[in-house]
Amino acid sequence: MRKSLATFRTVAVSGVLALAVVAGPAPLAKAVGEGPNYDGNGQITTSKLATYDQMVSFLKDQDARQSAMELEVIGQTVKGRDIHLVKYISDPAKPTILYLTQQHGNEQLTTEGALEFVKHLGPGKSADILDGVNILIVPMLNADGAMGDVNFPLDGYLAKGDRHMTRYNAEEVDLNRDHVAKIQPETQALHNNVMRKYKIDYMIDLHHQGTRSERHGKLVSGSILYPTTPNADPAVVEKSKQLGAVVFHNVDSTGWGHLGKYAGGSAETISRNGIAVEYGIATLLFEMRGMSDHYLDGYALGLRSNGYLIKQTVTTLTATAAAIADGSIAAADTSFWDSLATQTSRPGEEADDE
Repeated sequence: MRKSLATFRTVAVSGVLALAVVAGPAPLAKAVGEGPNYDGNGQITTSKLATYDQMVSFLKDQDARQSAMELEVIGQTVKGRDIHLVKYISDPAKPTILYLTQQHGNEQLTTEGALEFVKHLGPGKSADILDGVNILIVPMLNADGAMGDVNFPLDGYLAKGDRHMTRYNAEEVDLNRDHVAKIQPETQALHNNVMRKYKIDYMIDLHHQGTRSERHGKLVSGSILYPTTPNADPAVVEKSKQLGAVVFHNVDSTGWGHLGKYAGGSAETISRNGIAVEYGIATLLFEMRGMSDHYLDGYALGLRSNGYLIKQTVTTLTATAAAIADGSIAAADTSFWDSLATQTSRPGEEADDE
């Protein structure tokens, strides 16, 4: 018997991924959005985040433990690192959702949350969610950028620890501007061996933004946006808005989450727009607050907020998968979009860029 969306609405996250030890969350009164910044209240470090090799080891271990899970290599990065796809497909006729993380190598907490979500799909946890939905996860699409193994200097990046992390791939290309030309090997792997191979109904593209975006005078913990290109099918846009409704109502109601509407453009080189048009897939951008490394301190966030941001990712993935599994997403009320304010940036930060 399928569990209802309400069952998963307040999934407890008992701990973060064991291989990525993070600091405890800030007090609830502050919420994620108002949590510690870099300026004297938090330390930016990469040593607390899973390396590429640790992530692969974790995925292989979970693959051995979970009969429902299959791990596939869909291609390689510029530097030759395998790009992995986590698959939970029991019946191709069921609706399928894809979760895509770390197109930008310095945006890793969504990957940490996705790996925690994988653990929650194991036996004895939230595995019943798989009765009604197929789940695909591409964690760390841009492994070279995540490891700082690139063909250009990273001077001035803020993070301490064992490596720097950069938005770009090894050739200094923004992968989230390559969804039309599809020149880079990482983008080719995604399109050739995921988008064109599987019948996907929904996709959430998980990113990070800067630290100073706000809605109604309060810093956001994240922001969301549906396809905004005029070439997207209105029915696809409506399904995308329903996906956003599930995320908004499950995160914004927690007391520690505070979401805004992202100020995104209409370019189809961006996955949110391009994938919706090319494949007719409902897409949602989710931008978490704060990046793991950057050369601007208005973008990087101290690690003391990591726990809540990882929890926010797990809540997002679990709630959307559950709503698709039990069919309740079809009744999701999208009217909140009409009044959801587009976030603005506090002084000292350039406009965010998905």
